[in-house]
Amino acid sequence: MSIDDIKKRFVNEIKLRAYDDKYIDKNEEREILQIAIQQGVSIDSARGALMQVCDDQSYILESAILKQIKDQVETAAGNDGKVDQKEFDLIFGNIKKAMQGKKNDREIKKMIVTVMEDTGNNKVKTGWFSDWYSALKKDLGM
Repeated sequence: MSIDDIKKRFVNEIKLRAYDDKYIDKNEEREILQIAIQQGVSIDSARGALMQVCDDQSYILESAILKQIKDQVETAAGNDGKVDQKEFDLIFGNIKKAMQGKKNDREIKKMIVTVMEDTGNNKVKTGWFSDWYSALKKDLGM
């Protein structure tokens, strides 16, 4: 199967799974990539084709968003090992823009906090009398 045939198949598979919300979550991505692997395509080629099709069709790929969050959190924590509230708010703004309205503010904040926890970059700068991160996690029910 040629890469063009795979892309056509990807477009069809993406439209089947993301027609309503134009958002490909991790489970949908895994299903699409498994189809490509069954067709004899390498995982790297399949992932590259999927990313290109999503770009062409203006679909949001959750794994790309998660990578973007991870990179930004690591950058924010890089200078002193801690993320302050302004850095968190900046990351939130960037991801909200990248999401193009596919997720609400609460869901985006949960994604960022989850990535911070999973990567161990959950050390934060707190004020003298407040801990914004603990308050945020409590508000999000985490």
